[in-house]
Amino acid sequence: ALAAIDGNKHVIMVNVEADAMCGPLLAGKARAKNLVYSMAYGDQPAIICELVDWARSCGFEITSAGKGMNFEPRYRYSTPYNSFTDGTKAAIEMAAVANGTGLDCPDDGLAFPPTGLHDLAKVFRPAADGGRLARSGLVDIAASQEPDGREVFNNIRYGVFVTFKAPNEYAKACFKQYGLLVDPSGWYGSMWRPFHLIGLETSISILSAVLRGEATGSSKEFRGDAVATAKRDLKPGEYLDGEGGFAVWANAIPASKSLAIGGLPIGLAHNVKLRRPVAKDTIVTFDDVVLERDLDVVALRQQMERDALGTMKSAK
Repeated sequence: ALAAIDGNKHVIMVNVEADAMCGPLLAGKARAKNLVYSMAYGDQPAIICELVDWARSCGFEITSAGKGMNFEPRYRYSTPYNSFTDGTKAAIEMAAVANGTGLDCPDDGLAFPPTGLHDLAKVFRPAADGGRLARSGLVDIAASQEPDGREVFNNIRYGVFVTFKAPNEYAKACFKQYGLLVDPSGWYGSMWRPFHLIGLETSISILSAVLRGEATGSSKEFRGDAVATAKRDLKPGEYLDGEGGFAVWANAIPASKSLAIGGLPIGLAHNVKLRRPVAKDTIVTFDDVVLERDLDVVALRQQMERDALGTMKSAK
């Protein structure tokens, strides 16, 4: 990606792991040269960004955005090579969505509430209004399985969604009149796409970049992070083996929280030696590991972190 930008080429980032780890910095470098840095259409983050743009353009308040996934709590600690079921892939993608939309990851990570299509607006609304969200403006996952393994009726396992609130009584009435799926109050509605054709829709991103000069979703700021989290009690001298492995899973948390504790992004958690113990379900930090490989990538990530900390200080 860096070589392409240096060579004045647009970039379609098909590697969401790289985008979650340092996408905001890469996107900034592209913008500085009037180039497009884009998520790949057909992958879920790009389609989620499209739905968020649609809802905001309509004047609706974004409540939540996310995707469906076959997840249940016992999958969290399963091994090996199952990043799609232990929640790691979801964390990576939701961190990328947060960076591309300005939405936030939940403070304690994704909750994965089991939800079917007709309950999206009911579940993904603030708890103060009867939903499962701590507040509006969060990314999360609609699990397609109940905690006991039962399949959720009418789930959206392969799809994406956005939930939103009507800005006034007129819009609320329209939600009902035109058949939008709404919550019991009628104020919250949902829009979804039932599928994503990863790889088969990438041409949309290419054509959009070349013909329109527009990205199909792009990291705008470092807002969410997918951090390595211990699957079990880890001992000094052990090696982390990356996403879906035996040692760690990824948790999607606000970038501000990750920066405050020095969280290690999952993208840097492969073939890395621990220098001190890390308890199960504890986030691994940069101080916990010895980084000896891919130091150019480490430096890029640390540059992005310094830039983000500088922006946060300026905002205060």
